[in-house]
Amino acid sequence: MVHSETAGSKTTELCATLEKLWRRNHPYALLMREAGLTPEDLRTPADLARLPFTTKQNLNEHYPLGWLACDREDLARFHATSGTTGNPTVVAYTANDLRWWSRAMGTAMSRASVKRGDVIQISYGYGLFTGSQGFHGAAEDMGVTVIPASGGFTDRQFKLMRDLGTTVLTCTPSYAVKLCEIWESFSREEQRKYKLRLGIFGAEAWSESLRERLESSFGFPALDSYGLSEAMGPGVGMECMERDGIHLWDEGFIFEIIDPETLQPLKPGEEGELVITSLKKEAYPIIRYRTRDLTSIIPGKCKCGGGTRITRLRGRSDDMIIFHGVNVFPELIESSICKVPGITPHYQIKVWEVEGFQEMSVTAEREPGVRPEDSGELEEKAKKAIHRALGINVPFLIVAPGELPRFDGKGKHIVKA
Repeated sequence: MVHSETAGSKTTELCATLEKLWRRNHPYALLMREAGLTPEDLRTPADLARLPFTTKQNLNEHYPLGWLACDREDLARFHATSGTTGNPTVVAYTANDLRWWSRAMGTAMSRASVKRGDVIQISYGYGLFTGSQGFHGAAEDMGVTVIPASGGFTDRQFKLMRDLGTTVLTCTPSYAVKLCEIWESFSREEQRKYKLRLGIFGAEAWSESLRERLESSFGFPALDSYGLSEAMGPGVGMECMERDGIHLWDEGFIFEIIDPETLQPLKPGEEGELVITSLKKEAYPIIRYRTRDLTSIIPGKCKCGGGTRITRLRGRSDDMIIFHGVNVFPELIESSICKVPGITPHYQIKVWEVEGFQEMSVTAEREPGVRPEDSGELEEKAKKAIHRALGINVPFLIVAPGELPRFDGKGKHIVKA
């Protein structure tokens, strides 16, 4: 558990949530009963570790509204995950939940230097996805001008940026790569017509090497935003301008890092799985929710004076590929190829199974202007970069510019053959 001066008050808030769930015979109360616990058993911050975990499977089992902790007439809004496998995870908000969400996002964006007078272009898809709405409502509350551009229509994105004076761009890093490709085709004279000063990218893990690529191309700082629909949406955490870890919203959550195998708590500095417990949520509370996101608590204080920080995500445990006995995450592949001049950040990882073992190969594009006959040399450089990072040899193929898919939202870099 992340301890702080407010640990006692957080325990009190959590007790109130548990008592509410208990009275409503909520599914989490059933999990507590199975563990032989009642709300009265939570007396100190250390008792948090006795509570059962919640997983995405628990939420899906109670689709669509079985996880609600309030009456239907108290709801103000629904959101949902993409639901690429099975049912989407439906999350709900009361009016009070939306106010807390706006407060969390306001804190995050202020930390990222967004202020009144900025013009923020929100290029996440609008609809059930929480990303766009989280930025939108908080920005308006802050007096920041909003351009609800949504995703896609890339030519229009740049026209809006230029003509309406966008200063802050927010979207997925995968879409930022697509936008960057267009940006690099502009002349210096054309680029000077834009007022962009900051990029905030989130909704998926992305590497430090990709950050360097984006910053070098666009010429403005690129910050990481962290959130998940089950917890709230964006606003759970965001980098400050120091770019030394993601600041978490301590006021609204309790954060833990556990070993994903033993489920035991880990100390600051030790990498494991992030577990989140909500304190403010009325409609859709989560208790010890296993995010599957791999990170660690950063010891000490940030130069900005902010509170608890985590390292940027290394990836998700359920995205991990075990190749020749080595744990491989897409972000490590991305980081390696971004360090090789002549190769773009557009890549694809093909995974298949042979006699119960995973095999993989990586395909990436050469940059425009690189000769086809130089592809072999680039492939060797990429293989060496991956070997330096992972200690394994991975089959690698270079293809022509434009051959791999582009993404207007979250990237889909793993393809199962």
